[in-house]
Amino acid sequence: MGKRKKGCFSYRNFPYSALNTDLYELTMAAVYFEKGMNEKATFSLFIRNYPPRRGYFVAAGLNEAIDFLLNLSFSPDDLAYLESLKIFKSNFLSFLEKFKFKGDVRALPEGSLFFAHEPLLEVEAPLIEAQIVETALINILHFQVLIATKASRCYHAAQGRQLIDFSFRRTHSLQAGCHVARASYLAGFAGTSNVLAGRLYGLPVYGTMAHSFISSFEQEIEAFQAYAEIFPERTILLIDTYDPLAGARKAAQVGQEMALKGYNLAGVRLDSGEMASLSQRVRRILDKAGLNQTKILASGAFDEYKIKQLIEKGAAIDAFGVGTKMGVSADASYLDMAYKLVEYAGREVLKLSPGKATLAGGKQVWRFYDNKGRFRHDVLSLKDEFIPGGKPLLKLFLKAGQLQLPLATLEEIRNNFFLEFSKLPEKFKAIDFKGPFYPVRLSPKLRRRQKALVQLVKKKELGES
Repeated sequence: MGKRKKGCFSYRNFPYSALNTDLYELTMAAVYFEKGMNEKATFSLFIRNYPPRRGYFVAAGLNEAIDFLLNLSFSPDDLAYLESLKIFKSNFLSFLEKFKFKGDVRALPEGSLFFAHEPLLEVEAPLIEAQIVETALINILHFQVLIATKASRCYHAAQGRQLIDFSFRRTHSLQAGCHVARASYLAGFAGTSNVLAGRLYGLPVYGTMAHSFISSFEQEIEAFQAYAEIFPERTILLIDTYDPLAGARKAAQVGQEMALKGYNLAGVRLDSGEMASLSQRVRRILDKAGLNQTKILASGAFDEYKIKQLIEKGAAIDAFGVGTKMGVSADASYLDMAYKLVEYAGREVLKLSPGKATLAGGKQVWRFYDNKGRFRHDVLSLKDEFIPGGKPLLKLFLKAGQLQLPLATLEEIRNNFFLEFSKLPEKFKAIDFKGPFYPVRLSPKLRRRQKALVQLVKKKELGES
């Protein structure tokens, strides 16, 4: 085989490049290739433990994960780069030229709620394919589950008040900003300030103004009047550049001027100060001016904890702009998500690592409900089991690399979240959740199989009788 010529890298194909992986995935794959090990393997992707004060997770990112699997490949440039590393043999690189994902994927639909140790997704494919996609699948699903779960907690804390994603300027990349907008929307947010995310996902987009806009005018009221003149149907005035109460009185004046022209002042925004009492005083100013329909929006380091505190103090806030702390999940910045081999060549496998032991075999999750339709408990079974009275949660999305179910629209995913969240008992939604955790049980058959396999592995690998 002649030496490949490496061209200039283009980010155009970045989302689907099979180089979205860790080096050891490729070195392991090369060993599998040399040893003729490419029989069917099953990998299970799950979260081992809950971060502090979490009692559930929200499934998110599946559409992107499926899109990645359907389109990934090694481009000529990718292969030329791998060749330049002088690590891989030419016959392995030739094998990768025709690399496509041709496996099966069973997964939880987006918007579903799930719990620790339950598979979010299982991949069944030739070993090399299933191994190479590990890193990308964790990357895609981990971040969006993390953010959707954080956003759902904000949604719960807000008690019906509107939430808007204001996180874009501080998310960890431009791509992350779009994923945050999507994940927060599916978990109850009303929309985002991120214009590209609005275009990509059809999200409602929102915006007000910056303090720089106010200070660029000679006087604060001139800035208010100019904005109202250009955007009379969507005017939200930022009132705390100099003094929030003085700003509120000026906003009330502009609102009255707008009313004479047949327009309503949509809202005012507070971005600083002691917002509980301040919002109440601003509400009185607006109401006295006859602006009862004008909303008060608050922004500034909000998360579920601060939202909950303000509501408990009686804050007169109608909507929250939630930014950095949601967009980076500040109090729980990662999940202990893993993708582990559970079956290979018809043989169930497991780990015995302390604190990281795994359950062997492909799985199914069965959900049981109480007489009011709320979640009662889940049962984790082998994938070929039937558990009477339970609802199976994992669905077959890909079969032999072909899509089996239509991917849900974002509105369908959002509605699924609302339905699922309404069925989760309140104690598991608690912002300061301390346990006990939602019950996830093993089926008797899975428990027996696990016990027998643990004994077999200990005898084979550790010499225990």
